[in-house]
Amino acid sequence: MKNHSRKTYSLINLPALLCNYNQIDNLTPNSKTIAVIKANAYGHGAVEVAQYLSKHVPAFGVALIDEAIELREAGITLPILIMEGALSREDFSTALQQNFWLMLHTTQQVEWLTSSFPNYVGKLWLKMDTGMNRLGIKPDEIKNILTKLTAQQLEEIVLCTHFSSSDELNNPKTQLQIQEFDRINQIFGLKKSLANSAGILHWPESHGDYNRLGLALYGSNPTPVEKLAVTLTPVMTLQSTIISLRQLSEGESVGYGEMWQAKRPTIIATIAIGYADGYPRNAKNGTPVFINGNIAPLAGRVSMDMLTVDVTDISDVKLGDSVELWGENLAVETVAEYLDTVNYELLTRVSNRVTRIYRS
Repeated sequence: MKNHSRKTYSLINLPALLCNYNQIDNLTPNSKTIAVIKANAYGHGAVEVAQYLSKHVPAFGVALIDEAIELREAGITLPILIMEGALSREDFSTALQQNFWLMLHTTQQVEWLTSSFPNYVGKLWLKMDTGMNRLGIKPDEIKNILTKLTAQQLEEIVLCTHFSSSDELNNPKTQLQIQEFDRINQIFGLKKSLANSAGILHWPESHGDYNRLGLALYGSNPTPVEKLAVTLTPVMTLQSTIISLRQLSEGESVGYGEMWQAKRPTIIATIAIGYADGYPRNAKNGTPVFINGNIAPLAGRVSMDMLTVDVTDISDVKLGDSVELWGENLAVETVAEYLDTVNYELLTRVSNRVTRIYRS
């Protein structure tokens, strides 16, 4: 049994997860909303998230076939979309046995399919590259790919693409990608999927037969826009405790490299979380944490197991007090801005050393 004496937790609010899903799904009544739970459900625990959502969603999306197999072994029976598709010829056999939906995004994957599994009856998705230039078949090659598939495969296939800049609402790139997608699909009339979280929330013309809901499912905003059509509730609260308090005189430093020096008599609180737990080492002085209803700034370099904050201006701070690194009271987006990163990275990098506690 895991010892919880350190009291460094990732608190996962499962009802908030479902609330976020329902609100966003209601924005697209003519679409099916796939819950994307790749990367261990963005750090929230893929098995637990899938178990909670299984009665409410049509399918799940993951990146890798190994992630899908983990869900099957945990008893998840819903269809699972493998967004990186087959990485070996044998993956087609596994997908057929396990009811995985495979993405086709390279000519090699199509060759594996047509040469080894010409009568494959599993559901297929075909990714078209409309400008992300990462994965996908180029638009002028789509017709040739489709001619290699059987009538049954074509009947169910979903044509999809991925946006490069949908979080930038003034960037014309997303509209250009939608137009290119529509130009091609007007020829073939296939089922379609374009929208990620930002697409669902801000680009209604991208809503398709299937939408792929990722970051916003977990209550985190995929765009800088503060006012949304829905009210997102953070699902993860990263929490730890104060394990030391000490007085510093003016001019004294704290932590490795003397990166911070006191400009006044200062009270420093040491918190039981560090970069081995997933809190980034490159966090700047001044990065906020939430203690006893107040914001306290990071002071000094984050170490492997601990970080230090200036609590001089917070009254009644004591050993054992709870500290929120992000979550219900401190948006992960706010912390990400101080760290010159994105909310996606912070959520997914929380390590397995941090105990997840699920609230249902």
